[in-house]
Parts: sequence; C-alpha cells; structure tokens
Amino acid sequence: MDFGRLITAMVTPFTDDGRLDETGLQKLVDHLIAMGTTALVAAGTTGESPVLSHEEKLRLFELTLHFADGRVPVIAGTGTNSTGDSIQLSKEAAQLGVQGLLLVAPYYNKPSQEGLYAHFSAVAKAVSLPIMIYNIPGRCGVNIEVNTLLRLVQVPNIIAIKEASGNMTQIMELAAFKPDDVFLYSGDDKLTLPVLSVGGYGVVSVASHLVGQEMTRLIHAHLAGEVAVAAEWSARLLPLFEALFHSSSPAPLKSALRDLGLPGGGVRLPLVEAPEAVQLEVRQQLEILGKLPRGPLA
Repeated sequence: MDFGRLITAMVTPFTDDGRLDETGLQKLVDHLIAMGTTALVAAGTTGESPVLSHEEKLRLFELTLHFADGRVPVIAGTGTNSTGDSIQLSKEAAQLGVQGLLLVAPYYNKPSQEGLYAHFSAVAKAVSLPIMIYNIPGRCGVNIEVNTLLRLVQVPNIIAIKEASGNMTQIMELAAFKPDDVFLYSGDDKLTLPVLSVGGYGVVSVASHLVGQEMTRLIHAHLAGEVAVAAEWSARLLPLFEALFHSSSPAPLKSALRDLGLPGGGVRLPLVEAPEAVQLEVRQQLEILGKLPRGPLA
C-alpha cells in the first residue's frame, strides 16, 4: 500500500487536565489533511505513545479513523518493547480498521539483530496489515542494521521503513539494496531532501503540522527535477526543522500549535514544556515563514 509521500506523525492532543482531547483531535485531523498530509500516524513518538494507556491508544485509533473518514490512511503506532503486547495491540488496531501499522524497534531491552528480526517478523505474521518498520536508535538504544532490514522486507506485509538513525551512509545503503517495491521514508524532517535524492520515497514528518504545504512543494519540486527549487525550500525550512528538536519532542511542536491556535495541549510527564528560549525560537521561525505575525523580537 502506498501511504503517500508526506506522512504526519500526529501529536496526541490533551485537554487542560491531561485527558485525550477528542474534540481537538477532530480539528487537528482536518487541519493536517488540509495541509497536504497523505497519511496519519496515531500514537507514534510524536504522539507520546509511551505515556498512552492501551485503552487510550485504541480510542485514539478509533477516533482518528472516524475523523479521517477515508480521506487519508491511518497508521497505528502499535510497536512496544514487548512482542506479545505489540501483537495484541496490532490485532486490536486491525479490528478497528486502521490501514497500516508502525512498529518501532523495541526500546530498553537492547535485543540483538536476530532478536529484532524475530520480534518484527512475529508481529508481521500475526496480522495481515501493511507494516512500516521504524528505526530510531537515539530513542530506542538499538540500531536496526541494513542487513536486518533487508531480511525483514522479505516478509510480505513489511512494505515500508521509517529511517531516523541520522546515518546517511546507512540510509544510502538501504536505498541502494532494498527491493523497488519497499518504501523508504526519512524519519527526520531536515533529511527529507537528502533521503529523496538517494532513492527515498517521502518523509514521516513532525514539522508538517506547521508547514505541510511547504514540504509538499519541496517534495514535488524534487520529483519534477527542479533541483534548485527543492534545495531552496529545504534551506528555508531547515531552521524550523532544527528548532523543533532543540528540546524533547513534541514539546516545542505543542508550543507552536498553541501559538497557531491549534489543538495540542501540554505534554505528559516525564516530558515537560520546552524552555521559553526554545518556544521563542520556534515562534520566530514561524514568523519568518509567514505563519505568525512578526513580533517585536522577530
């Protein structure tokens, strides 16, 4: 299944008292689709999956499906560091009707490459949905190596890889040797253009909450062979891409959403709000990009 080129890793909006903001979620889904999102990831890293209960994840999947209403696919973040729990949540998400699954590398356990292969293949064999493998060693403490990923994409329903290792050599090797029918996505907004240039398909984005239309222009310029235009968009957006990660994500993004009058709310402990200097930096980048009126410090 083709999830499109601009997938948004959606925040989980919370109310002032920390509950799932169901009304806000509808507004957020509509906003993201209007911004050009081609698929939505619910309960990924940006969605603060580690602090969502099993029941909250299922409710989030159900509501996101309802609000998307078939306009874009919904990919459920069902990966955990327990293979059994991942299988159970994946089966329940499939029953709700999600169109795909995002499986992150097991965190904290630090499995071997053989353990990683066994984990992902066990989940994939338990469900029939298309699966995207998510490699983010900075969060998980373990890197899914190229040879392991190339083994995994031989499993019929593992059809995509989200690469957030930041290791361009690894990404280039993966792009060079993966089957043509496997979709490779950048997991870092700032590497969108470099990954596209070596054979990647798109990006699973955080910044698309704020600049989805601009990112679509970047991608379309690259696809049209307009190298200079794509590079110009990449350069213009880079300061925002970086600012959004100057504090633990998604705290800077959620402060930006509040500035724009969009749902998001706060973050759940152990995350805390982004420092004021980071919030100001993100706000200034939004002003430069014309998303907010310029303030006195812009």
